[in-house]
Amino acid sequence: MAATTLASSLTLPLLSVVLGGAVALVFLAGYLRRKRAAIAHLPPSTTAAAPDQPKHVRPSNQHKKGNHRTHHHAADKDAAKKHHHLDVNTLRGHTDSVTSLHFSDDGRNIVTACADGAVRVFRIDDTSSKSFKILRINLPAGAHPTAIAFSEGSSSVVVAAQALLGSSLYMYADVSAPPTAENKQQGKLSPPEIKWNHHKIHGKESVLNLAAARATYGSGDGSTIIISCSEATDIKVWHGKSGKELGTVDTNQLKNNMADISPNGRFIAAAAFTADVKVWEIVYSKDSSVKEVNRVMQLKGHKSAVTCLCFAPNSEQIITASKDGSIRVWNINVRYHLDEDPKTLRVFTIPLHDSKGSVCLYDHMSISPDGKVLAVTSGSTLQWLCAETGAVLDTAEKAHEGDITGIAWAPRAIPNGGVSGFILATASADKKVKLWLAPEVRST
Repeated sequence: MAATTLASSLTLPLLSVVLGGAVALVFLAGYLRRKRAAIAHLPPSTTAAAPDQPKHVRPSNQHKKGNHRTHHHAADKDAAKKHHHLDVNTLRGHTDSVTSLHFSDDGRNIVTACADGAVRVFRIDDTSSKSFKILRINLPAGAHPTAIAFSEGSSSVVVAAQALLGSSLYMYADVSAPPTAENKQQGKLSPPEIKWNHHKIHGKESVLNLAAARATYGSGDGSTIIISCSEATDIKVWHGKSGKELGTVDTNQLKNNMADISPNGRFIAAAAFTADVKVWEIVYSKDSSVKEVNRVMQLKGHKSAVTCLCFAPNSEQIITASKDGSIRVWNINVRYHLDEDPKTLRVFTIPLHDSKGSVCLYDHMSISPDGKVLAVTSGSTLQWLCAETGAVLDTAEKAHEGDITGIAWAPRAIPNGGVSGFILATASADKKVKLWLAPEVRST
């Protein structure tokens, strides 16, 4: 009887445990089935991206807004740094603002003046080359180069430099000499020597620009004639090889902006403070020496100061840009000795405007050797215009990271990737010189 009572007392609790475990298993099984069903029916957009799905479209990135903006900002910066389609190369190595540049007669050398106190000659066998041979010329201590020009083809350079006591001219010879055995490994040419120099050529005033041309008009013997334009009102004429001063003219217009000499070495024209452009003629004697420099005509038509000008390749036309917002093309092939005045051939409106819609002023201009493309600059913007119609052929906004300080065309077509083309060079305060291919000019 006691044994039966003990068995009864143990069976009831054991049965309760078994039943409770069974119920718990039933509930657990149901929960797991519901969970699997929920997972199986989740929409595809909330699941992980497929292995072949690009990472930048994964849903997890939708919450990383900061990274998303950074990605696009970097892309925008990369796009902004892309080269203009006419930009073919950059000449590097300057450590300060490049103040001036000039091509040699054959277009195979570019000489630059830099605020770091050095002149550099770059050998340009092909504008698309990855590197160029460079000749560096360090000027005398305290001399800061402001303008540069080749003399006698490509064999020498004349540099204008400013010092405390005024401006000086230095002529360095043999700048295109072949590299020495020691310097050849470094890609540098042998150092040249100063052949002649002049000091205080314009008193204490600095030289704004130098311009050079071969004396091929009349009885000229082909020697290089160089003009130096001061920031005051005087312009001096020099013999490139000997350094002899050949004459002085004065604009008498408060201050000069720049001056140029015609490609045949006959005329000098100056852009100055007033709206009128004065033109002088260099008269050569029978022995090819310079006899005199006379003022022969004046270009009248602009309503405000002329900021820059250049001669056409045929030396018979002058192109001027003015603060009045216009560009004028003048015919100077007139019988001035019979009081025949130069004629305005064409007038264009300057097509470049700032963000407020105001007309921009052109700082520099230069025309291509074939006379078809007029290159002009305003600040850091470079434009190419059709010389015949004034139409915009192309524009490179922010062509440099600083203001453009000078432009020059290669005098003839030179190789670019094995194919010859007309090349423009621009210098800038951003320590760089860029080479640009001329845009195509479609016949009208």
